[in-house]
Amino acid sequence: MLRAFVICPDSEMAEKLDGALTETDRVTVVRETDRYPNALELVRLVRAHAPQVIFLSAESVPKAIETVETLERETPGLQVVAIHRSLDPSVLLDLMRAGMREFIALPFGQQALFEALIRVEDQLAKKPIANGATEALYAFLPSKQGVGTSTVAMNLAVALSRTDEQGVLLIDMDLTSGIIGFMLKLGLNRSVIDAAENAHQLDETLWPQLVATAGRLDILPAGRMNPEFRIEGAQVRHILEFARRHYAAICVDLSGNLERYSLEIMHEAKRIFLICTPEIPSLHLAREKLNFLVNLDLADRVSVLLNRAQKKSVISPAQIEGLLGVPVHMSFVNDYQGIHRALQAGKPVDPSSELGKQFAALAASIQGKPKPAELERGKRFVEYFSILPKAVTR
Repeated sequence: MLRAFVICPDSEMAEKLDGALTETDRVTVVRETDRYPNALELVRLVRAHAPQVIFLSAESVPKAIETVETLERETPGLQVVAIHRSLDPSVLLDLMRAGMREFIALPFGQQALFEALIRVEDQLAKKPIANGATEALYAFLPSKQGVGTSTVAMNLAVALSRTDEQGVLLIDMDLTSGIIGFMLKLGLNRSVIDAAENAHQLDETLWPQLVATAGRLDILPAGRMNPEFRIEGAQVRHILEFARRHYAAICVDLSGNLERYSLEIMHEAKRIFLICTPEIPSLHLAREKLNFLVNLDLADRVSVLLNRAQKKSVISPAQIEGLLGVPVHMSFVNDYQGIHRALQAGKPVDPSSELGKQFAALAASIQGKPKPAELERGKRFVEYFSILPKAVTR
């Protein structure tokens, strides 16, 4: 089924078009508007509803042409079918000069409409829509509870939002122990559960009611604990598809329990950040999860982040690399006082602190800027464990 958007100030003509489209059984109208939206409104509507074809009234030729020019500039590949009350030769000529190739008129006969839809489908197959959906989806997976994954995810999202004008979204998908709303003192009005329950109806009006905003960062918290709620993979996909069209980057904080929806998110992610601390239980479980991700063919997306590192730690990052069989992408200092102050204020850590600068460095790294210097490698700590995971051994 083609997803369609109708722009038609003529209510009678719009009603007749709806009836004709319903009869074809090939089109779903996802949104209608009875006026010509300005460029900003049009872009927002297209991002929100992701139509494949727009049925555009030629009642006002200049406004119709302006709409087409905006679509060609912002969403190449999106198909447009002009609609009019009659086959007016002068209107046809003006529209053709503007680059429009599909035109149907009242009474919207089934044969003409069917042929136009076939041509639209052929064009979409040849030239898919460039809808500007971001690939920058980052999943944060803890090796075990309590390693500070939410702190890392939240502060990285804030660091990214300081440089991305389009905005960043932070989603707390730990539905049993999600803490990001508490960390930022957001309250419990709306949550990811509300978004999931309305996943098929997300649009530019509903979405702002679901997210909290801090600068260029939007947050979708986990909300109140609800063990009985089960989020479905289809709901997750709809949320991510909507978010990809609206944000430059998306950070998702996972529980670490490897729920089905978490696996869905990791398969969608560009990078999976596995968070661990320099402690034996955490490292053991990190290695187990690495093995699991290898079996899912996700190993090439995993980057290990070492949290709460200490300069005089018994276990060095290089030794941890030897154990895990993969590099430690970055280490974060153990700044207990700085994190405590941030929690009291309901804010991210001070960006001028050592830890704040490390989060900024990670943001720069994943944005393609120079990575931090490689850490010194160690030799013997790997002997603490009896067997290395074969699939991830260098």
